[in-house]
Amino acid sequence: MLDRDNNGQPEENAGQTPPCCSSLHDGKRDDSESAILPSRASVLAGIWEIVKALTAPSGLEVTLAKVVDLLRSFLQMRHGIISLFDSDGELEITVGAGWTESCGERCRTYLPRKAIDHIVATDTPLATENIAVHSAFTAADMEVLGVSENIPVSFVGVPIRVDANVVGTLTIDHVLDNGSRVWLDYNLCLLPLIANLVGQTVKSHRSFDGDPEQPMAQQDLLPKQKHPARQRNKIHVEGMIGDSLALRGLLEKVAVVAKAKIAVLLRGESGTGKELVAKAIHELSPRAKRPFIKLNCAALPETVLESELFGHEKGAFTSAFNSRKGRFELADKGTLFLDEIGEISASFQAKLLRVLQEQEFERVGGNQTIKVDVRIIAATNKNLEEAVARNEFRADLYYRISVVPLLVPALRERRSDIPLLAAEFLKNFNGENGRMLTFDPSAIEVLINCDFPGNIRELENCVYRTAVLAAGPSIGRGDFACCQGKCFAEALHKSRFGKIALQSPPIVPLPAVAAIPPAAAAVAVPPEITSQPPLGPAGAVQLNGARMTDAERVIEAMERCGWVQAKAARLLGLTPRQIGYMLRKYGIEIKRL
Repeated sequence: MLDRDNNGQPEENAGQTPPCCSSLHDGKRDDSESAILPSRASVLAGIWEIVKALTAPSGLEVTLAKVVDLLRSFLQMRHGIISLFDSDGELEITVGAGWTESCGERCRTYLPRKAIDHIVATDTPLATENIAVHSAFTAADMEVLGVSENIPVSFVGVPIRVDANVVGTLTIDHVLDNGSRVWLDYNLCLLPLIANLVGQTVKSHRSFDGDPEQPMAQQDLLPKQKHPARQRNKIHVEGMIGDSLALRGLLEKVAVVAKAKIAVLLRGESGTGKELVAKAIHELSPRAKRPFIKLNCAALPETVLESELFGHEKGAFTSAFNSRKGRFELADKGTLFLDEIGEISASFQAKLLRVLQEQEFERVGGNQTIKVDVRIIAATNKNLEEAVARNEFRADLYYRISVVPLLVPALRERRSDIPLLAAEFLKNFNGENGRMLTFDPSAIEVLINCDFPGNIRELENCVYRTAVLAAGPSIGRGDFACCQGKCFAEALHKSRFGKIALQSPPIVPLPAVAAIPPAAAAVAVPPEITSQPPLGPAGAVQLNGARMTDAERVIEAMERCGWVQAKAARLLGLTPRQIGYMLRKYGIEIKRL
């Protein structure tokens, strides 16, 4: 909405293309325009800095504050305000140029609210050379903006949209002078462009926030200011990047578990960073100054694995020319990390169990008993409970290594960490290859919306592959293989498992098994391990020997629980909100008993 004269009639150029719009593109201006308008180079540089700020891994409120400060750096303006509203029309976020944290509430109170509400209601820009003669401004608004008889003020405000909805406003003001009409026309061209960029960022931040159709795992893309208590107690572990609720929850447990000398079993999909978690447990424990020794159990055959773990004496086998200490000896007084423990053979499981129980062993080819003091951290991406049920994994060994099970969340359960991780990987790529690539906003959107079945390892490969093939100075949506129908990782995952089931809990229970020895059966089984049916491939489950889909699993759980959603959610290890999402997703009609 452009300014009107005192008779209420639109000015002559109100419906015309503002004369200064061309100056955004061709740089041709007369002397009067040059005196008040920024140079074309400074505008382009400013917009580029705004794009970088909008794609940086920060909370939404911090990001918007940077945008307003950047606008102030190249536009002639006194005040700049971005106001965002929630779905109920209540003011949610307000940021302004040069504001400090201490003035937050005051700034929310002293706003030109009538003008802002007018922009939101009409979904049109509002521009006036002198707010003192415009009906959209109250006396309070003019006081807020510092208007007086000697200081007339010009004003431009534009709506911020997410799709077709107005979610906020971007407004700036300027002391009235001879060039105010030029200033108004110019900013009526420029500010909608900035508002559109802001709207895209708001959409990305809100895409998983408050949407009842989204799983709970995707709802941690919130401004950091909304979790002050959690931030004060935030635990930092070197090498672990992210600030999502899922990761913070894991690190809090790690800090507690690290202090006790107990065995820990790390559960989670391949590529989630279980080794980093194990190293964090060691470094936060009283054993931090002692050795941290690791071994991948799946990488070695049984005979080599025995020698690697227990060591061997000279002449124990053909190539044993010297005695050699095993990993248990090397880890004495420290920590031993056994990765992929679910892959060891049944015969070797018995040997390993004895060492874990007695903390003593003999080297291969030796008869001298060696005692050690070693803390065991094991990791697996296998369903050990199902392996126990099939007699493929010893129940007594399961209980020995799983004193404290910790679930390492999949990357799709900590999506707000994806921009941080991707930025770190791109930084490493640039350093290794002498490049200066950056991500476009569209690139971040592609990454956040990917399921990444290979988790962090797949994300790193994706960033490196895309960076190598990127033609321009920045990585955009079109540079990704998935946007060109050439994502081999996605094709591999679909061919092996079908579409990934985001809602299926990765840790599954131990059903009643007759093959468990009486001594092991006497050990108390935690209730969370016995409450869910075992998970099969692609989110399918095994109930009574039959393979079930996700929808059938939900129906089975609802029927067991008398169609009470809260009980069914507990049975499946989900939240009530997640079970409600799955009922809607699969169109399951709730029976009224």
